[in-house]
Order: sequence, then C-alpha cells, then structure tokens
Amino acid sequence: MIDLRSDTVTQPTPEMRAAIAVAVVGDEQKREDPTVLELEERGAGLLGQEEAIFLPTATMANQIALRIQTEPGDELLAEENSHVLIAEVGGPAFHSGLVTRGLPARAGRFTVDQVRAAVRERTSPHWPRTRIVSVENTHNSSGGRVWPLDEIQRLSDVCRVLDLALHLDGARLMNAAVATGVSPAEIGRNFDTVTLCLSKGLGCPLGALLAGSHELMAKARRNKHLFGGAMRQAGIVAAAGVYALEHHVDRLADDHARARRLAEGLHEAGLPVDLEQVETNFVQLDLAQLDLDRAEAVRRLAEEGVGLSATVHARVLRAVTHLGITDDDIERAVEAIPRALGVRAGVAA
Repeated sequence: MIDLRSDTVTQPTPEMRAAIAVAVVGDEQKREDPTVLELEERGAGLLGQEEAIFLPTATMANQIALRIQTEPGDELLAEENSHVLIAEVGGPAFHSGLVTRGLPARAGRFTVDQVRAAVRERTSPHWPRTRIVSVENTHNSSGGRVWPLDEIQRLSDVCRVLDLALHLDGARLMNAAVATGVSPAEIGRNFDTVTLCLSKGLGCPLGALLAGSHELMAKARRNKHLFGGAMRQAGIVAAAGVYALEHHVDRLADDHARARRLAEGLHEAGLPVDLEQVETNFVQLDLAQLDLDRAEAVRRLAEEGVGLSATVHARVLRAVTHLGITDDDIERAVEAIPRALGVRAGVAA
C-alpha cells in the first residue's frame, strides 16, 4: 500500500537503525545517558531555548508545558481545532485543571486582536484567569499550514504585554522551518516553551523534546517523573533523534515537493483539492463536493492500494507525505486516487 495516512507511519531507515545499534547508554533518570544528554543539548540550541528535555511523546511534552506554567482554574487559549484541544483526550483539564477556550481561525492562525479580546479581566473573583496561549505550527487540522514569523513575533509581543505564557506545539516545527526558510531557533525563541516531535517527519520510532528556560525545565523534569516519562537506558531511542537532527531535517523539502506534486496531479484530474492549502507535507481532499461519504472513500482508496486518513472535518480526507514515500509512489497515487473516486464523483479526468 502507498501509505499516506500520516507521517507517523515512518520506519527507521537502515542508517538510523545502525545509529541505534551502537548507541552509548546510561541511566537517563540519573542524567547519566550520554546520548540523551547530546540530544537534549542539540535540541535546546535547535529550538532557541536554554534547555531541552527528552520525553517519550509530544503529547506528554505539551501537557507538561501547560502544567508547569499554570494553576488549576487558569484558562488556555488555542485554535479551536488544535491538537492540544481535540487530540490529547482532554489533557489540559485532566492534568492541569485548565479551562480551555478554542479560538476560530483561518489556516490554523488566530490573531493578536482575538487574543486581546479573549483575555478575561483578572480582578474578578468569578472568572478564570487567562494564563497561557498555545500555537500549533504547522497546524495539523488545517492541512499542515504554517505560521509566518511576523505573526508569531506580534503574538509574542502581545502575550508579554498581557502577562500570558506562550507555548509552541511544534510537533512539525521542522516542516515549518524548512517551508519558510526560517531557522527553528528563530521561531522557537519567541515562546516560553516549545515541543518537537521526533516520530513524525523526522522518522524516529518514538520520542519528543520539550524546551524552555532553565527554571521552567527544572519544573518539567520533576513533572517528567510525575507523568511517568522518566526512562532508563534511553540512549537507544535518543540515538535515533540525534541521527534525525543530523540527516532528516533538510530532506523534509522532498516531502513538501511530493505533496505539491500529488496536489497538482489530483487537481488536474478534477478532484477537489485547494492548492493554496498545500504549504508543507499535507494534501487535503474535500469530499463535500463528491457524492461519497468518508468511510466509503477510504474503503475504495484502500482497494486501489492507497491509504488516506480522516481529519477532524467530517468531509475531508488527508494525504501526508513522509520519508517512506517515493516519487514513484506519488505518480501511482496520482493515478489511483482519481480512479477510486473520480468516476462516482462525476469528475473523472
């Protein structure tokens, strides 16, 4: 199958497996694992922060970031379809006791004016205290869309003035950096905390980084144990992260080029793909224009040997390119997807 369901389906490359095999390890809980320490040092610099912590997942990293910067009853502002609100099982409420407010947005990006309008008056004893803002870059639910640096900088400035913490869910931050030509450090330094997932486009079997100031990361290390994220000889998996940061960042441009080729091919075939939405490694297919429901579309695509996945939007499917997808896979998908969907839709090429 041409598996375009997600960039989480990637397999470690032979070279990454070789790096894992020779990793020097120690007790990570005691900060004695040299490979973990190397990954954390690299990650801090990469993300424009003082210190970074290696964690099993980016969801855990997001939740720890929220917990260490808030108190129960505080309010979190985030885009209404952001991962932290819809795909982390209510974690902000469960782990941190946060009230959450979703902001409507275009392309996953809300505005500084929306933040100003949403902040509650802190003198009232009845209202939750608006305390933290979360940005997702790239934004999954909108199709891998990118926050421009100038918008991030304006938001950062406003959050400082309003005494709001600012968190970056940078699960796919490397995609954003490659797409814009802006270094991840230049993006990351605008935030109080930053997360980076290693198991998506970077191709690691698991793992994530949480970065911030020394003071915040001291709290985060305690919460790492509290959340059950402390490990032992974790250099085995950290070695994959070190390899990925050295070898798998620049190649994300290949994923973006393949997504663009797929989108253009499907668009030319008459399928409902908005080319303006394709900024990184996502292609969204709008089923609202087709006489076909989502489950049936997925089934027919699978019969043609192509895997696409559902999104938070009831009539939208997505294709996500990654290091397991080749140019030949894309060309075959350009032929197979219209064949599976085009005739019934009445838009066959």
